[in-house]
Amino acid sequence: MREQTNVTRRELLSRTAAGSIALATLGAVQPNEANAQTSWGAPLMPNLLFILADDLGYADLSCYGRRDFTTPNIDRIAADGMRFMQAYANSAVCTASRVALITGRYQYRLTVGLEEPLTGRETRIVGLPPEHSTLPSILKKVGYQSTLIGKWHLGRLPDFGPLQSGYDHFYGFRGGALDYYTHKFGPPASDTEDLWDDDAKVRQPGYLTDLLGNRAVDVVNAYAKSGQPFLVSLHFNAPH
Repeated sequence: MREQTNVTRRELLSRTAAGSIALATLGAVQPNEANAQTSWGAPLMPNLLFILADDLGYADLSCYGRRDFTTPNIDRIAADGMRFMQAYANSAVCTASRVALITGRYQYRLTVGLEEPLTGRETRIVGLPPEHSTLPSILKKVGYQSTLIGKWHLGRLPDFGPLQSGYDHFYGFRGGALDYYTHKFGPPASDTEDLWDDDAKVRQPGYLTDLLGNRAVDVVNAYAKSGQPFLVSLHFNAPH
């Protein structure tokens, strides 16, 4: 039995590299092999932490050659893990990219993936169909728990949402972007708060990046104590 200990935000980030390798390993496993045994007999069910930064270009990081400022914490993750030096993105906007990431399909195969990005009125009538297979819904079938923390941007309630698409829990915002302090997508005097805890709208003071990071630490620590494998998707609003 493994002894579980709490982690801090700094430790959480420093361990991301290992999680990335584990995610790549799991991606090579076919669905009917998800419960396969490794060569030493242990179940191949790694815990998965996926961190997505919004509007962050590869050249914005000093580990990829940025010269006018440094990103030491991310550089340390890269040094301890791996960097991908060649990549292709068939979309460079929010909703379409997220459709591809959560479904594993070309985004243009789904109506919601044609919205670049999903905005305004469309967020209530177009979204990721709840019946469509997703990474969290597939992992749930083999015993994983999952939480999305941060940005969703794949359709609004009542028809669309993280809980409708396989996640067990959600803490974050449903639209495209929020003010970091007011947690509104409109002017300060507007009634446009978009911070949610599962399917309940909440008001919570604090800087958005800190709120999301702190919740991620709490969720990882809670999942670690449970002993079940988990997926935590941490989708920051920053840099946006």
